[in-house]
Amino acid sequence: MSKKDPFQGYKGEGLELLKKYRARVWGKVKVDTTRGLFEGTILPRAENDDDKHIVLKIATGYNIGIDIETIKNIEELGYKKAEYKIPEKKFPYSDDKPNVKLFGTGGTIASRLDYRTGAVIPAFSPGELYGAVPELADISNITTEKLFGVFSENMGPMQYKVLAKAIQKEIQKGIDGIIIGHGTDTLHHTAAALTFMVQDLPIPVVLVGSQRSSDRPSSDAALNLMHASYAAGHSDIAEVLVCMFGPTSDEYGFLHRGTRVRKMHSSYRSTFRTIGDVPVATVTRNSVKMIKDKYNPRRKDKKCRIFPYFEEKVTLIYYYPNMQPDMIDSLVDNGYRGIVIAGTGLGHVNKPVYPAIKRAVQKGVHIYMTVQTLWGYVHMYVYDTGRDLMAKGIIPAENMLPEVAYIKLGWVLAQTDDPEKVKEMMLSPINDEITEREPYNGYLIYQGGVPEVEEFIKKFHK
Repeated sequence: MSKKDPFQGYKGEGLELLKKYRARVWGKVKVDTTRGLFEGTILPRAENDDDKHIVLKIATGYNIGIDIETIKNIEELGYKKAEYKIPEKKFPYSDDKPNVKLFGTGGTIASRLDYRTGAVIPAFSPGELYGAVPELADISNITTEKLFGVFSENMGPMQYKVLAKAIQKEIQKGIDGIIIGHGTDTLHHTAAALTFMVQDLPIPVVLVGSQRSSDRPSSDAALNLMHASYAAGHSDIAEVLVCMFGPTSDEYGFLHRGTRVRKMHSSYRSTFRTIGDVPVATVTRNSVKMIKDKYNPRRKDKKCRIFPYFEEKVTLIYYYPNMQPDMIDSLVDNGYRGIVIAGTGLGHVNKPVYPAIKRAVQKGVHIYMTVQTLWGYVHMYVYDTGRDLMAKGIIPAENMLPEVAYIKLGWVLAQTDDPEKVKEMMLSPINDEITEREPYNGYLIYQGGVPEVEEFIKKFHK
């Protein structure tokens, strides 16, 4: 496509409409529609998009799509081609600030939008980061290394192992803290994997992402990155942590323990929540305030223990009514060595599945039960169903989150296949994947619309 093409990405009916009104991409326009009047800049269309809409960037910074069937007139008011680039400036290093390494795996922690393809392009060098978020230079000295460039759904055991080895290497060099930029969708899986693979950390390892890319006015990317930088460089918490928004506003971030955190909303910036416990701390760009008293403190040595192992023939099954036994049989036939079940209630599945479970255990498959309620413990002694399942070889996984149990079982089975050793390792907590009890404030879900809840909320958010 020519750079001089005034209709970048538009085709078919959309292209004919722009030609009709002599409106160009990057032109500032007034669009009269059956739904009202809109002003903004016409943006290129992504190459794979339809031909039924034009896209405007309006004054608020947001992009809107307008159905061409609703358009009555377009008037071009002016023209200036925009350059959507993050400026690059030399990062000002300082001897009085901690040194932090940022590993990139993908995601939108600092990025711009390529309007030709619709793809988010990361800004990643120290100079790009400084150009995008200059406040970072006031917090720590950042160097970067891009390990991967993948969406988080494509993160897996291979990437976990590479990250674990890279973390150990930086620790041995004497780095003060590590940040891992990561897509949010599976960030909690990676946090759990690294908790098991890299133990006895002397420094913080902070995973961070953003729900909204940097070109959006409501982006959480810059603030999350500042919070993560402060946590990695200055905090005393030498653990694998997830750093994301606390409330929906910009007040502070949370530092979540890597084995008790989960993404709980598809689009909220405050999507990550500690389940069955409370976060380790809150963080701002210049402070960390502890919530939990017990944590692994920072040390001055350069040592950690690394266990970069993962058995890929492990799966997680979400039980549903009328599940058929061939679900289990097919996994066994395909060589799966471990199964984690997210069961109903206290840890249950239906009776038709029982024979398949028994066959699987007899063939050496390790099966662990978690609860799909997320909060709470597996209690398989309470009802006959649970007792029957344990008799057939299913092992309760206490209050491990289903995803964490899946990650841990894959990690354990890469090291041993002995049933008793597997059980010992699975049920011996590394860092609170199993807790002795859930605190009273570890389960807080308020129902909106109820008068007393609405009154409570208004005390904090007007």
